[in-house]
Amino acid sequence: MKSLTLKPSDIEKKWVLIDASGLVLGRLAAVVADRLRGKHKPSYTPNMDCGDHVVVINAEKVAITGKKTEQSVFRWYTGFPGGLKERTQGSILKGKHPERVIQKAVERMVPRGPLGRRVMGHLKIYAGASHPHEAQQPQALDIAAMNRKNKRA
Repeated sequence: MKSLTLKPSDIEKKWVLIDASGLVLGRLAAVVADRLRGKHKPSYTPNMDCGDHVVVINAEKVAITGKKTEQSVFRWYTGFPGGLKERTQGSILKGKHPERVIQKAVERMVPRGPLGRRVMGHLKIYAGASHPHEAQQPQALDIAAMNRKNKRA
């Protein structure tokens, strides 16, 4: 039996729409990362970008379990003395760009390097229910129906 190795001409990319309202952040990010990499396909090739385009809507309504809204902190350094900045997940969700919480969770689940940067370019996240990708006719993916733990009331 021969193992399948994809060429760039053999790759078929689809568009997937995910509604994040009420979904648990880590479980949502794991499913999105698998879809972006193409691990759900039988023709998965680790060194090729064979995943789908993923559109996530209602990012502001994602559920964070436990005390992670106060205890999970994003830190970055500005480059200046005393320039260590930090912000909690809860403050980011209530702030101007709540989609960055999902983006960071998915970004940390895809590989670092050129392939990971190319894969992250196929992820589109929107805070509200509307998105400009209607022309691509994305297929809705119901993550809440995959496992009862994926959704919080």
